[in-house]
Amino acid sequence: MKTYITYGTTDYLSSYQEKYNQALLLEGDSNSALVYETDGENPFTEKHEYEVINQRGSLSGAGFVVMNHVPVTEDGRSLFEERFQNRAGLVESEPGFIGIRVLRPLHQDPYIIMTLWNSHADFINWQQSKAYEEAHKDRGTSKGLPETLFSGKSFVKEYMVVQ
Repeated sequence: MKTYITYGTTDYLSSYQEKYNQALLLEGDSNSALVYETDGENPFTEKHEYEVINQRGSLSGAGFVVMNHVPVTEDGRSLFEERFQNRAGLVESEPGFIGIRVLRPLHQDPYIIMTLWNSHADFINWQQSKAYEEAHKDRGTSKGLPETLFSGKSFVKEYMVVQ
């Protein structure tokens, strides 16, 4: 399974969404995104192409999406992926959780950890939960992923789903 993402204005991307009705149109503060999951070819001219390496839940039914962009060194890819393949999966039982995708970039983009929620409030509740604390307890410790694994700082983009 592949995921393709293109960015632009909501108006521009909505014309693509009409062609690819399974695509998820997302509106953020500074830009919008269209996320398309398929076994087929990339329909977009941009080369933001990813392989889905871990997934639970669905892309449909979400109202809020969080994309954590994580730049990983070439040498660190296998360890990073192994960590996500063996994750505890605590997020799946949280109220309002719709889905998660761990996306491996096929080009020079960072990895993306995409979580899908019913609402922004559900995501905030997850961040304030004991399950979140448990899932992230090793971050910044010797049990966590080493800093040398990352080629830059991660960044988060939040989006509302355009219905």
